[in-house]
Amino acid sequence: MNKLNRIYASGILLSCLLLLSGCVQMKNGQPTGVVWDFLGKPMSMAIEYFANNQGLGYGVGLIIVVIIVRLIIFPLGIYQSKNATYHSEKRNFLSPIFTPINERMKNAETQEEKILAQQELLNAQRAHGVSIMGGIGCLPILIQMPFFSAIYVAAANTPGIKASVFLGIDLGKPSLVLTAIVALLYFIQSKMSMYGMDQEQQDQMKNMMYMTPIMMVMFTLGAQAGVTLYWVVGGLFQILQQLVINYWVRPKMKARVAAEFEANPPQWDKYKPKATKDVTPKNAGALKQGKQNKKKRNAGKQKSR
Repeated sequence: MNKLNRIYASGILLSCLLLLSGCVQMKNGQPTGVVWDFLGKPMSMAIEYFANNQGLGYGVGLIIVVIIVRLIIFPLGIYQSKNATYHSEKRNFLSPIFTPINERMKNAETQEEKILAQQELLNAQRAHGVSIMGGIGCLPILIQMPFFSAIYVAAANTPGIKASVFLGIDLGKPSLVLTAIVALLYFIQSKMSMYGMDQEQQDQMKNMMYMTPIMMVMFTLGAQAGVTLYWVVGGLFQILQQLVINYWVRPKMKARVAAEFEANPPQWDKYKPKATKDVTPKNAGALKQGKQNKKKRNAGKQKSR
């Protein structure tokens, strides 16, 4: 089940990266489609407005528009993370139930034992209202995706961006400096996301902590710097969102979970691993003593011979 959660989380991340350009169609090298017409094109025009009409340049114009877009969808990100944090805190509280079952699953010697432990874990999660997918909902992602896609394509296709320079960086060519910054930001965010988790959950998330920045490096390494600059601003917002989750949302969810289980105590005994039956004979001590006496008598007979 833990492996399934990791695969699910990895799939979401990969899907987000691959679908950024999928919401906007390209025709003859130019973006088109409903998402581009209603979101992407206004974003591109806003970038040009700040760059040309306000004289701020395309780098600053792109940053401003990305900030505006991220602020618009920020509540959705917090909502999604709030649900995930709620289920994470439930798992923390119920670790005395889940940890022994996970240990039995890990140490199962037969497939039957493993299946029984998995079923027991599913039953325990359902009984206590813990989502097997960690509370990560698809709807907030689907709502945010057109915005991400539109600003991504706007950053990649606004003509002035490719021909401009920002802080000495040619925005029309790949930038190793910006790629390194993106990797660092997403590593920090991934590290921060493990805050407040128990050791078992942290062990499960270690792979994701390295996978996310590696995937971002692969995604931005060959991209033009204007697109990478978009990911830099996005990484900063991810860190901001994680700070809100760690120091405002998580304490509230922790208190909520404690109150819920105080009103409706968890069923600790029902899902405890059953103790192994003691099959040692009650007269084992007497049998052992009898064997020792027999050996002594045999030894005495051999000496008398």
